[in-house]
Amino acid sequence: MFAAPPTIETQVFATLPEGLRIRNRMSEVSRYVRGNFDSFLEGPAFDRSGNLYCVDLVFGRIFKVEPQGNFQLITEYDGEPNGLAVHQDGRIFVADRRHGIMVINPDDKRIQPIVGRYDLEPFKGPNDLAFSADGALYFTDQGRSDLVNATGRVYRLNGDGGLDLLLDRLPGPCGIALDPTGHLLYVTLTRLNSVIKVPLLQDGRASRVLNFIQLSGGGGPDGLAIDCEGGLAIAHPVMGAVWVFDWRGQPVLRVNLCRGRLGTNVAYGGPDGRRLYITEAETGTIQCADMPHGGASLFSHLAEKH
Repeated sequence: MFAAPPTIETQVFATLPEGLRIRNRMSEVSRYVRGNFDSFLEGPAFDRSGNLYCVDLVFGRIFKVEPQGNFQLITEYDGEPNGLAVHQDGRIFVADRRHGIMVINPDDKRIQPIVGRYDLEPFKGPNDLAFSADGALYFTDQGRSDLVNATGRVYRLNGDGGLDLLLDRLPGPCGIALDPTGHLLYVTLTRLNSVIKVPLLQDGRASRVLNFIQLSGGGGPDGLAIDCEGGLAIAHPVMGAVWVFDWRGQPVLRVNLCRGRLGTNVAYGGPDGRRLYITEAETGTIQCADMPHGGASLFSHLAEKH
């Protein structure tokens, strides 16, 4: 057992304005999540200009949040966006529980599907996604998988359009991230309340998957992000916190949310990359806190590679 880590608290970076909150209707997803939500913020990711993008799961919306904290509605469509990642060329990729993997052209804001099934069968419900330095897209397919229905999966969409199944029979795969070397993949298993570590072989296959971090409590981990030292920041909804672990899996920090309890996902950003941004679904806020280390920058890796 580990001693309790030091605790810090977030501050509010941005709040979804009243004009963008939907209070007069419910969606199929909002009924499922059992809450009177006027939005459900998820999937934060930064572009090269320092803009933060995020999704609204219950009402099918994509937002851009400027560095000053101003929200802009990018698109609204008939979908269930859950995760988001920004490609090196500026395109915005979305893990959509209903439609599969979608892409948004930032110039005309059009959203269209990229891939929606594997071996002629539809996905269960993609949740989150992350790019590797070579442009491959890794994503979780959670659906309603759990401990008694361990059917969740992890896929890799290659640059040539080929789709590989990496992991199968998982109980609720949710957040996903690659370490700075690109050789380790981390996946949160919400229904098992844990984070697994997935070593990747040179040919891209997974090898000797292990349970890396075991959490506790009534709700499992959601999104996660990796810092430049290989440490993990893990959103833990219901607990109202984000846990920070070093590369060995030792807890080093607890980040308490200053508003709400549903911290759904995290992303590193800010001028020096050392600020952690957290989407909070109960209050429709994006909160932040300064971290010991900066985030592992995908864009810097791409610049070195190319």
